[in-house]
Amino acid sequence: MAVNRFRLKHLAKKGNKGALLASNLLNETDKLLSVILLCNNFCNAASATLVTVIAVHFYGEQEFIIMTGTLITTFLILIFSEISPKVIAAAHAEKLALKCSYVLFPLLKILYPIVWFVNLFVLGLLKIFNIKTKFNQNHLITMDELKSIISDSGQFLPSKNKTIFLNLIDLEKVTIEDIMLPYTHVESINLGQNLDEILNKISNFHHNRILIKQENNESIFGVLETQKLFKYLLKNKQEELDVETIKSLADKPYFIPNGTTIYKQIQYFQDNQEKLGLIVNEHGEFMGLITLEDILEEIIGEFNVELPSKLSNVTFDVDGWIVDGSITLRELNKKLKLNLPVNGPKTLNGLIIEFFEEIPEPNTSFKIHNKTFEVLSSQDKIVKTVKIYN
Repeated sequence: MAVNRFRLKHLAKKGNKGALLASNLLNETDKLLSVILLCNNFCNAASATLVTVIAVHFYGEQEFIIMTGTLITTFLILIFSEISPKVIAAAHAEKLALKCSYVLFPLLKILYPIVWFVNLFVLGLLKIFNIKTKFNQNHLITMDELKSIISDSGQFLPSKNKTIFLNLIDLEKVTIEDIMLPYTHVESINLGQNLDEILNKISNFHHNRILIKQENNESIFGVLETQKLFKYLLKNKQEELDVETIKSLADKPYFIPNGTTIYKQIQYFQDNQEKLGLIVNEHGEFMGLITLEDILEEIIGEFNVELPSKLSNVTFDVDGWIVDGSITLRELNKKLKLNLPVNGPKTLNGLIIEFFEEIPEPNTSFKIHNKTFEVLSSQDKIVKTVKIYN
């Protein structure tokens, strides 16, 4: 009963005969228990009877002799028949289960009529009291249990692999807002700017795609791949670049509703052959953007650390850390091993504003989840930097 069922199934698939027999026995737990307890109780009862007969034969039918024989038998049964074998079996469950299955399997076949007869009464009793038995479902595991198994796997899984597995399990819970780049940090060019300003901004841009906004308003016209623009400039050196050319090179924006899980979004990216999506709320307002790279980094960790946007926004201080208010709570929990709530606001700035219900002044200290925070600076209706004390 203590054997690892998943390990047993693995050995059975590899062709281990003992594991296959043990799996078949465990699939009929009621019959397995019946044959074990039938033989066990028969041996215990027979040994008690034998001791009584021997004691009476040699020492007579005195009550003291019978009582002493009973106590000695009980002690020996507990030590050698019950406790010691079970402790040994629990400590070496897999090894003994594979060997014992060669004995128990044929024993079950031989004693099946008796086992069936006994189980007839047992199942009838359970039915009277409306007690349901679902042995196989007891060994199904939930996502949270799977996370615990992976976390406690110790040296069997490398630390990096363990992190990737845990991140994959969380894909159905984490939404795109948790990892998006908020609109306040998204760089863009406006078609109303002159060409020198546009080219200067593109030349200093660190990503492959940049947003293009309309001349007269802030609505998004499209997404420009900088490589397309550079290729055009190389092929058409003599032609003058204009706004219409930039428009023609831009791709249509791909919009994503907020609340979409990362698991669904990675499928949408695959189905639509897209690598960048613009997140909008129920009113159609632009909230931020997410790329396929962002999702991959959520699974395997950051791999473009040389980019300014990828630099860590957590700085170590003497008695704590100085962090950017725009950092997401999930990232903060990961980096500093905190336990800040992630069900409400997505960023540290949002959490602080929700806590105070206003923009706090600099040098304001407060406590959330037994951690002391201090607002260092705030600007443009947001908390810019925060210190978290050890």
